[in-house]
Amino acid sequence: MAWTVSTKRSAITPLVIQCGDSLVPITLASLPVTAVPTTPRRSDFDEVFATLDSAAHPRLIVVGDDKALAAALTRLMRTERLHIELAFVPNPGSAAAKAYDLASGSSAAKIALFGAAESVPLIRDDTGRAIVGEVHACGAESGAITGEAYVDNNRLFTGIIPGLEIVPTPEHPGLRARVLRPRRFGRRRRGKWVPGRAAQIGAEAVVLTRDGVVDPAPSTRGSIYRHNEDWLLVR
Repeated sequence: MAWTVSTKRSAITPLVIQCGDSLVPITLASLPVTAVPTTPRRSDFDEVFATLDSAAHPRLIVVGDDKALAAALTRLMRTERLHIELAFVPNPGSAAAKAYDLASGSSAAKIALFGAAESVPLIRDDTGRAIVGEVHACGAESGAITGEAYVDNNRLFTGIIPGLEIVPTPEHPGLRARVLRPRRFGRRRRGKWVPGRAAQIGAEAVVLTRDGVVDPAPSTRGSIYRHNEDWLLVR
């Protein structure tokens, strides 16, 4: 069953996916809610998309963690449904909420239902997975990285570093990256953010953690870059 909700700009058809044991705020409790695993699988979106595909102004509301939002955005990208608005009610500690300056709790639920969608850059990796919060890179067994990395044509590092991080931005060019420096006085130091459209890493061994999902094995390279289409984020 699809519901229609009037916002300041238009009437939308919202549908909520509840990921794992994430709590659905009272504001959203009366809407159609589909319970899915903590990290939704491809098949978990079939029924959801069947409902939203018939709506004039569809909106998918994800209640969960960054992995859940990334899974939803990945499916929208791969199935050419980036016209569907995507709202997020994050679990505590969400890097995506920080990256896009999103609210949490009941405030996030109200925005998810009544807020307006904005076009923002879609950041992905070379395997076709969307990035919504943070990519952390380190060497094998959480050790140092030996290699080099670039953001567009700007060299981020060459040599040996403890690690680096890449995050999406709500404005163009779409992402920013920085080097993690050796600890000093017990604190992790971080380099200056370098913005760009793409970040590329080449190393003897690198392990990427994308939105909390760790690579099963080290690789020698990795690419994070802006997709050729934006996505519609409600905020």
